[in-house]
Amino acid sequence: MNPPSPPVLQIDVVSDVVCPWCYLGKRQLDAAIEAYQRADPSRIAPSVLWRPFQLNPDLPAAGIDRQAHMRRKFGDKALAEAQARLKALGEPFGIAFDFPAIRVQPNTLKAHALIELAAGSHQSVLVEALFEAFFVDARNLADDATLREIALTADVGLSDELIDTVLSGDAVTRIVAAADAEIREYGVSGVPLFVVSGPDERREVLSGAQGTAALLQAMETVTAAG
Repeated sequence: MNPPSPPVLQIDVVSDVVCPWCYLGKRQLDAAIEAYQRADPSRIAPSVLWRPFQLNPDLPAAGIDRQAHMRRKFGDKALAEAQARLKALGEPFGIAFDFPAIRVQPNTLKAHALIELAAGSHQSVLVEALFEAFFVDARNLADDATLREIALTADVGLSDELIDTVLSGDAVTRIVAAADAEIREYGVSGVPLFVVSGPDERREVLSGAQGTAALLQAMETVTAAG
């Protein structure tokens, strides 16, 4: 008798590359996946699919002043407290948030379009590169040349021609904008959102960066023998 096939696990992540909680959530997810496979090396690596969500879909293509935008949105006191909390939470996961250095709050439609074109595990590599570029290196994700360099340096299989398709045309960005709108129609209003799906349509949904243990528990739950 052949042994049973390992359960297939898919994780859909609704996220924006300018959301610090999404960056934290990604690192928590990375740690949870590592723990899930370490517990049983025969398990198939989860398939992670990144779904687009723009925190500020109406921003101009060139972006706006980040510091002024954040102060208007949260106020000085609440902003300082939130950023201090995020820095403390990010440190154990190797994230060195540099909030004061970020000058531009970008429109992220093109960044999401590049992620859309990156296939399979390459998506997560590019998402990580974009998070680090924005939150650690304070790079301007509204700048086409910057996006091109990040995509090429990440080495995720995107040719110059594919990158040009995103940066110079609207074929892919229109698809991504429609996907963003569809996600909102399902009632999603905040990110990150993790949809963990296993066999037999078993599913767990986690809203927010709830931590490695919660993500690991969701993976175990949907793949448990039942």
